[in-house]
Amino acid sequence: INDMCLRDRDNTNEHEINKKQNGERNREKERKMDMAWNLDSDRPIYAQILERIQRQIVSGEYAPGTKIPSVRELAAQAGVNPNTMQKALSELERSGLVVTMRTSGRVVTEDIEMIKQSRKQLAAEQAAEFVKQMKELGFHKADILALIEQETGGEEA
Repeated sequence: INDMCLRDRDNTNEHEINKKQNGERNREKERKMDMAWNLDSDRPIYAQILERIQRQIVSGEYAPGTKIPSVRELAAQAGVNPNTMQKALSELERSGLVVTMRTSGRVVTEDIEMIKQSRKQLAAEQAAEFVKQMKELGFHKADILALIEQETGGEEA
């Protein structure tokens, strides 16, 4: 009888441990889901991923020479299929912002001028889109400039 009681107690403890581990796994999955990138269904997902990683590079979040996480890691973070992530990273490689090193995977280019040029290009695209939207709202150049001045508080860059 004592052996049966011990076995029952061991099984109960084992069940509690498994339950706790499953709860931790579920919480981890929920955290990963919360961290998924906010992607818009109106545009191709790979293009949005490409733009996001470009912004991370030009903003310095990924410094020159920094290793980029693996396709699987990034896909898990973004909540997308690894093939979609692969397509975006391949585009970044073609642009030259990301370079594949045989032994260390993908890294951000160390070409500072290329990164600066990319940053200027992204800024110009953002500015053009902003001006277009403001004109659609009926604003004129002077109104747009006044609004920018107001929002930035006249601060120098």
